[in-house]
This record gives sequence, structure tokens and C-alpha cells, in this order.
Amino acid sequence: MKTSSTLNRRSFLKVSALAGGGMILSFNWLAGCKPKEIEEPGLTKEWFKLNGYIKIGENGLITIMSPNPEGGQNIKTSMPLIVAEELDADWSKVVVEQAPLDTDNFTRQFIGGSQAIRLGWTALRTAGATARQLLIHAAAKTWNVPASEISTEPGFLIHEGSGKKAHFGEMASQAATLPIPKEIPFKEISKFRLIGTSHKNVDSKNIVTGKPLFGIDYKKEGMLIAMIIHPPAHGLRLKSFDDSAARSLPGIRDIFQIKSHQVDYERTFFDTTSFTDLVAIVGNSTWEVMQAKKAIKVEWEEFSTYDENRDWFGRKEIRTIPQGLENQDEQVQKMAQAAINARTVRKDGNPEAAFVSAAKIIEQTYRGPFLAHNCMEPMNFFAHVEGNKIHCAGPLQKPELTEQALSTRLGVPIENIEIEMTRLGGGYGRRSYAHWLIEAAVISQKVNAPIKLIYSREDDMTGGIYRPMYQATYRAALDKNNNLIGFHVNAGGLVEPPIYPNRFPAGAVDNYWAEEWTVPSNITVGSFRAPRSNFIAAAEQSFLDEVAEAAGKDPIDFRIALLQKAKTNPIGENNDYDADRFIGVLELLKTKSNWGKSQQGISRGVSAYFCHNSYAASVVDLTLKDGNINIERVTQALDCGLLINPDAARNLCEGAVVDAIGTAMYGELKFKNGVPDKSNFDQYRMIRMKEAPKAIETYFVESQVDPTGLGEPGYPPVFAALANALYKATGRRFYDQPFAPQI
Repeated sequence: MKTSSTLNRRSFLKVSALAGGGMILSFNWLAGCKPKEIEEPGLTKEWFKLNGYIKIGENGLITIMSPNPEGGQNIKTSMPLIVAEELDADWSKVVVEQAPLDTDNFTRQFIGGSQAIRLGWTALRTAGATARQLLIHAAAKTWNVPASEISTEPGFLIHEGSGKKAHFGEMASQAATLPIPKEIPFKEISKFRLIGTSHKNVDSKNIVTGKPLFGIDYKKEGMLIAMIIHPPAHGLRLKSFDDSAARSLPGIRDIFQIKSHQVDYERTFFDTTSFTDLVAIVGNSTWEVMQAKKAIKVEWEEFSTYDENRDWFGRKEIRTIPQGLENQDEQVQKMAQAAINARTVRKDGNPEAAFVSAAKIIEQTYRGPFLAHNCMEPMNFFAHVEGNKIHCAGPLQKPELTEQALSTRLGVPIENIEIEMTRLGGGYGRRSYAHWLIEAAVISQKVNAPIKLIYSREDDMTGGIYRPMYQATYRAALDKNNNLIGFHVNAGGLVEPPIYPNRFPAGAVDNYWAEEWTVPSNITVGSFRAPRSNFIAAAEQSFLDEVAEAAGKDPIDFRIALLQKAKTNPIGENNDYDADRFIGVLELLKTKSNWGKSQQGISRGVSAYFCHNSYAASVVDLTLKDGNINIERVTQALDCGLLINPDAARNLCEGAVVDAIGTAMYGELKFKNGVPDKSNFDQYRMIRMKEAPKAIETYFVESQVDPTGLGEPGYPPVFAALANALYKATGRRFYDQPFAPQI
């Protein structure tokens, strides 16, 4: 396979020599769990830059840049692995560096939607393959032989005819001066050495030894600490404050009001924020600032309904933010009313007639609450505004998009903004909405000093950007032979609908109808691991289990039969899943979980879902004793295309299982007069170690299809698999999350 070097010909394909620079660590832990002795490569005297991703030292040491933020999904290892594979590098001689935000050298430099590997696949391969070709041509020129006669083995160039051999570093200076070849051949997948084999996280040693990798660790000479005060309730805004007592406290430098976004600012997709008018406190230390924060007396007032101008990736919209202090019961009533006036987003056949003629109708309504992200690392960001230049550092999922908002707010050209990306101590969508970076920069500009803004846990949990509150009503029509002849879903939420109308079972039912609706709210919501899918999969897959039972069919066989129909005789258009791959995942799960073989005292539930271009299915095995739930085993099957790093992939999927079980069992926020009923971990229940599954088994469909998403697809199916297992254990269906209070 070849790629044209003119394809997406960005700066990462430019060739230039780069002299000197920096210290290289003389140890390596990439090849195993523990550091092991390797041949000492020494400090390289000179680096040669072959493209934006790769630098090669004269001694053969290779630096590969990891372009996207690392949030625990292991792309800081997996993305460089792809480059190293095509380069044919010796992985033990590779040093991985986190790249700063650099839109000239890298594309889509952010994480979200489980798209980092999928969308970076070709660019990463091209970078490695291009560098390899440059080294081959440099060797050919040096040895005066045809380039076609030169081969590579890890870290070396070889000419078998003459017996000549050189490590990459010996040809790097020459390679850096050569033009890019017109065609860049890719490796055949069958010849991969690195991809498809397990490699330890490149940051493992630094993580376990407590090295400063995270934004909360970031320090700079002369740095001050800042915190903010935001309204205690959604629907309120700042009226006035009295800081006289706080100003006299030790270590306090300044207290003032800031506005994170101007009133006339056209917000883009990730410019969401609950509160734009804030009180900022700046001081010498976190403790001193926290004490001053408690001493400030603030007066709040309700705001009136207003409009926001939005730009949703080119689609202009005016969003109305309603006034009022919202309450849980009122929100539920508004959702029920909105469902009556839903709009059709897909309709196949004649579902109304199917329900009229049905021998049996099953109908259920499911609800999911607001959820807080609760990233382990509190929200934080460093900012230093010096005149017309900004330097920022911290954990951020969408730096490329946030940079644009920062430029607009402070009036600083984008080329004068530097965003240094640190490791994320959890993201899950929360760090996509980087209003705290804007706040940090505004504060730094005001005090004319470097500052680090830190949110307390209470600041974050009460500040918005929650998983929306959702509701979905499903109806299924069965004929006298228990065939599914009609399917209807009516779903919506505050303030977005969760439905994906072209996903399964769309395309598998002759008469299919999908409706959606929304309820306006001033409670800000946003992406939450597997956005929308995390709820709609739970509802849909719980309902399909109930339908299968009503039809007297095995729940896995029931799903496979529907998918077989979608494969051989699909209904409607725009079905966005591959029925054959979906079936493959279910069949793999059926085999690996020993489905159909009952075990004494074990209750089992199954679920399957397609999202983020990948297919995932889960079986949850649990026991119930004296009202206590014990998750004995979770078996997963996934199809995410070609697997880059198997151990890392399993780790990611195991984390998704634990996260999903905890959220399904305990996660919930309710509102009273605009105030969330939980503000810290003493109230917001998280899963505990003893509640995690005793065993998790993860299996992947063998595939040579280009890799797709994995950070999120394993998460949604677990909710319904757990709910369906709980039904087997308790005899009751679970229609509302969280489940634990109902057991």
C-alpha cells in the first residue's frame, strides 16, 4: 500500500536539520513492567528533524512526538507506536515526548469521541513511512546504490549486496536535507512488528514514582494561586460582593470581578459555561486563597431569560437560556409534556398500523439523571499573559478549539499563544469545556503575573457541564407468532435528545419510528463519556431484553436474528452500522461467556451497542445475597478494527466496565431551587474497590480493518447488561438510574 506525499501535505512532512538541544534520559522502561538494563545510548550531540513527528539523533536515538493530549487512554504510547512501526524503529531506542499545541505540524490535536487513533491513523503512518523513505534514500546516496536495494530492520539500514549496514542516526543528517519522495509505501499489515503486540505505557515509571506530569503539578517561578467564586445556584448571577475582611488576610494579593466571556461573544461548540461573572481571589498559596474565599460576602440575584449566539461547527443557532431556579419534580413534568410534542427524526414503513394490528405491545419509560464528571484531578490551569503573548499549561481535551476562544477573549493573535499540554487526571468530556483556561488567562492579565487557577471539588461539582437528564419511552409490537413488527422510541432530555435514529434496531424492523424532543434549561450540560450513548444504550438494550422475553426468545439470539435481517434485507436508508460486524461481536461474546450454560446462584444479563465506529457487547454475572450485589464476572467482546496495543486496549475496556457499573448503581445529581444536592464525594457516591467485578474478561474480534474508537464504546453496553442481570436476580426491571437505591 502506498500513500501520496501530497496527501494532506502539511508541515509535518517538511524536512529540516535541527541542531543540538536538550537532555535525553539514559534509561528506558518502554519494553517491560520494570526498568531493565539496556545498552547505554549516551547523550545525543545533535538531533535531525525529519518531520513534525520524528527527530533522530546522530547516535540512533529517536524521539517521536505524541500530538494529542493524554488522558489515561494510552494514546501517548499508541500513537508513537504507529509512527515507529512505519519507520521500522527499534522501540527500545525511542523516547516519546508530549507535543505542544502546534496546528502547523499536527491535525485535529485534541481528544474526544474516541477518534484520536482513527483519525490519526493515516497521518501517523505517513509520518513514519516518510522518514523511513528519507533514510533509505540517504543511504542509497551515501553508498551509491539503488534505493530499491536497501531494506530496514529495527533501527538499521541494510544493503545486502555490499554487506553495508548503518543505524538510522548515521544517515539522519543526510536524510534531513532530501526532498520528500513522491510516493510513500506503507508496510503490509502482515509485516507489523510493533502494532498488535503489547507495550507498556511510556509514562508508567513517572506515574508510579510520582513525577510531575499533571497540570496540578505545574509550577513556575513567581507563580501565584487563584481561585474563583461562582453562583451557588443555576439561574443566579453575581450582584455584588464585600471583600474587606478577606483582603486583610495573610498572602492575599488581589480580589476582583472577572467576566470569562463577553455578552456579545458567539460561542462555539465547547465554549459552554454556566457562570461568566465571577469573583477571583489571587494569593501566594492555595491554603491562603481558600481562607480568603470563605471570608468574602457575596450577594446574588436571579437573571432574566436571555439568548446566546452559538456556532455549532458552522451551523448558526440562537439558544435561549431560561430564567428561574429549577427543581427536580418540575423538570420531570416538563419532560413528560415535551414528549407529547416530539418531532419525527426517522420513520420506516407504517408503525401506526403495526401497533394497531399487534397481538402484543410492550411499553416502558426509562430515565437517567444528571451526572457529574468527577475527574480525579481537580480543574486547573496555568496562565501567564505578558502583553501580547500568552503561555498556558494544563490538562485540556480540546486545546485547538480553546485557543481560538482565548484569542478572541483577550484580543491576542493565535500565533502569540502557546498552550503546553500536560497529562489529564481524568477527562471524560469535562475537560473539553475549558472556560477555566479563559478564566486563568483573564486573571493573569489583570494581576500582570503568572498564576495557576485551581477549582475545589465543590467548585467543579456545582459548576455545571453535567451529563444531561434524559427520558426515553419505548414501544414494541409483536404479532401472534411473536415476531417484532413495530418499534417506536420517543426520547429527549434537558437540554439535548439522546437518540441516534439510524442505529440498530433501525434497519432491522419493518415498521420503525423515532421521535425526539428537548426541554430548555439554564443548567449547563455537555459531553460525558460516550455522550448520549451512555443513556440511550442503557434504555434500548434493557427494553430489547424485555421484548425478547415477551417473545419467548433468547436475548442474544433475538438480537442476532434482527441483525441478520438488517444484513440480508435492510429496511430504510442511512443505517450507520455494519450488521455483519455487529453479529460477529455477539457471536464472540456468546462463545466466550459460555452463554446458555446456567450456573448455580448466578444471574446473567447481556447487552450490545454500536457507537464511535466500534461494536461492543457485555455479559454481567452477579449474585444477590442479603440485599448485597456482588459482580462476579463481566465478559466483553469488542470490534474496534486493527488492535494497536492489546494490553492497553484491555486496560481501557476494563476501566470502562468499572466506571459504568459505578455510574449505573450510584451516579445521580438532583436540583432544588437551582442548587445541586451533592457537592463532594461525601455525598456523590462512587464505586468502591470491593464493588468492582471480581473478574473482567475482554476479547477482541480479529480484524485488519483500520482502527476505530475504543475509549468510549465499551462503556454504554455495561449499564443494560447490569440492569438485565439485576432483573434475573430480583425479578424486577430497572427503569430509572441509579439502580442501587431500588435494590
